[in-house]
Amino acid sequence: MKKMWMMVLTAMLAMVIAACSGNESATVEVKESAKEIADTMVAEVEQPAQIELSAEQLKEFYNIDAAKLEDFSVRMPMMNVKTNEIAIFKVKEAKDVAEIEAAAKQRAENVMKQFEQYLPDQYENAKNYKIVTKDNYVLMVISESAEELINVYDRFFEKK
Repeated sequence: MKKMWMMVLTAMLAMVIAACSGNESATVEVKESAKEIADTMVAEVEQPAQIELSAEQLKEFYNIDAAKLEDFSVRMPMMNVKTNEIAIFKVKEAKDVAEIEAAAKQRAENVMKQFEQYLPDQYENAKNYKIVTKDNYVLMVISESAEELINVYDRFFEKK
């Protein structure tokens, strides 16, 4: 009798876990463009003056082929005395997400090397870069306000 109750309880627990995990894996469709997301982020969390990269500059600074992206927005400092950078990539195919993450990480390491002997405070800022991946979106942030920027970014992925 005990074994039967244990089997029933185990089956019920398995069904509850399966039901909960099924809800968690649902993706959230983001309606805003990468540029609109970045615009909102910098409107809500002040950043130094930045410029938007073109597809050619994306290849130069990030070594990313824009053809692998559905959409992107990359903002770099206007002056080479700050490390603050925001990069949002919407990857076309899930198989390329790891490659885009690796390119973002390499870019952050390049920024660190650039500032290592130049401006110690900016080097420390660059060391604290963050990369966040949600579905086929990759975000890379270098900022002393990285957590605040990520909080604004995360709102675009909340279920509505």
